[in-house]
Amino acid sequence: MKRTIFFALSIVLLFAASAQAAQDFAWVNDFNIQAQADPSGFRARLATRFRIGDAQISAVIGNVSSPADAYIVFRLGEMSHRPTDQVLREYKSSKGKGWGVIAKSLGIKPGSKEFHELKRSQDLYNGQGSKGKGKGKGKH
Repeated sequence: MKRTIFFALSIVLLFAASAQAAQDFAWVNDFNIQAQADPSGFRARLATRFRIGDAQISAVIGNVSSPADAYIVFRLGEMSHRPTDQVLREYKSSKGKGWGVIAKSLGIKPGSKEFHELKRSQDLYNGQGSKGKGKGKGKH
């Protein structure tokens, strides 16, 4: 009896944790669809938003898993005042551990207002999926 209750409680907690993770970075799926539908437009938006050149954009896009990951790398660099190559090193060394781990390693508190805003939305596609309803996860 106790084992059954423990198992049922474990399942409930697992689903609750999964639901919370699905809320984090929920905009990622819509963002990736938009970026993949217009790659040159995506690159232009990155260049304008972060005031960077094509070489830096290519370096990041060539080393991440998705367009949203590229955007988050640039945002974390901006938030931490660290160079993009340092953020990329953290991305590669922390692969699969989640953006909170990467943010923390860059000196950004995962519980900070700025990091919570990044989890909730993006600012590259103003009004177009900025608060996406997809099930993006907080891990890359």
